[in-house]
Amino acid sequence: MEAAILGIVVVMTLLVLGVPIGFAMGGVAIVGMTILIGWNPALSLVGTTLVTTAQSYELSVIPLFILMGNFVVGAGLSRELYRMSNAFLGHFRGGLALSTILASAGFSSVSGSSLGTVATMSKVAMEPMRNYGYASSLAAGSVASGATLGILIPPSVPLILYGLMTGTDIGRLFLAGILPGLFGVAMYMATVVVVTARNPALGPPSERASWSERWQSLRGVWGIVVLFLIVIGGIYLGVFTATEAAGVGAFGAFVFALLRGQLTPRKLLAVFVDCLQITTALFTVLFGALMFSSFMNLARLPEVLATTILGSGLSPLLVVLVICIIYIILGCMLESISMMLLTVPIFFPIIIGLGFDPVWFGIIVVVVIEISLITPPVGMNVFVLRSMQPDIPLVTIFRGVMPFIVADFFRLAILVLIPAWSLFLPNLMR
Repeated sequence: MEAAILGIVVVMTLLVLGVPIGFAMGGVAIVGMTILIGWNPALSLVGTTLVTTAQSYELSVIPLFILMGNFVVGAGLSRELYRMSNAFLGHFRGGLALSTILASAGFSSVSGSSLGTVATMSKVAMEPMRNYGYASSLAAGSVASGATLGILIPPSVPLILYGLMTGTDIGRLFLAGILPGLFGVAMYMATVVVVTARNPALGPPSERASWSERWQSLRGVWGIVVLFLIVIGGIYLGVFTATEAAGVGAFGAFVFALLRGQLTPRKLLAVFVDCLQITTALFTVLFGALMFSSFMNLARLPEVLATTILGSGLSPLLVVLVICIIYIILGCMLESISMMLLTVPIFFPIIIGLGFDPVWFGIIVVVVIEISLITPPVGMNVFVLRSMQPDIPLVTIFRGVMPFIVADFFRLAILVLIPAWSLFLPNLMR
């Protein structure tokens, strides 16, 4: 128990010092296991973990979905999504912000990167909003916050990592993320409506697009909508597994980009190189997290915590509330994926011991991660946007995201109190 607590403290210290999360967790795990069981058994356990994980068929889902996202990004989908959203919503009060949220949710869901969505949408959406007289706080808040929505809507890299770490079915996790993800989009759009109703000067309307312009804008996104329906529908109907769906999605995205005439040899090479770099980084983090999980199990931290909490007499709902508060506090200090990989091995046995559904808990974890991406003082999305828009003060961006954080807390409370909201689609899965 003491070794596990010391290991967590050392990992947190290394993260503060700037050591990459995968190396920090992996290094501490090797040293900790060596102290507990000796050098040779520790190396044997590490080798078994790495080889078993690397040979896992399910692990191929990560590079395939990343490749799918890269092909879609390379096809120039971001501007098409924004154009389509703006054609239907731009003439409303706060319409450009509504368009930004809708386009950001769609783009981040297929690209798999919240930070990449912030960087992309800041180029696409910030200038039109500011040209129409939008307040910098609302414009920046809609871009930074809207980019968080897609990490819950499948295909979701955090849900994939959670599924691989906990052995939870990735297909069920994907289906569970759809309704909460769409609920998040609706909540963010409602937030814009409320904010601009209180102060119309924050988001004046733009020109109304004609119906011919609206139908024309749909031509640029129909292919990726069909691809999304095939991938998710195939999982839902049991036609193929999540891993097979990733292969179908990657091939379909390749065809989509090819038909749009966007795949020059140089761009194709860039797509593969970027996929390789992202996959390598994620695998390094995942391997470190799995080794750290083994160390935590050897040190008996999850077992001791689960026994203590289950014997404390606290209600299960109160335990979940405490875990959510811990996540929110950690989210103010740690990068989101790092926080998830560090804590899931500790909290997951407790949740299972309390009888909660692992799919439901995965959705709760990812929603809290979404909140951490815009929560001060870290808020990675905020800092990425600040680097892209250096003329907007950091305090203005944080002021712009605060109404969206309030909406996120409301959504989190709904999902905690009503698990059926997340489990409805997975329970219908064939």
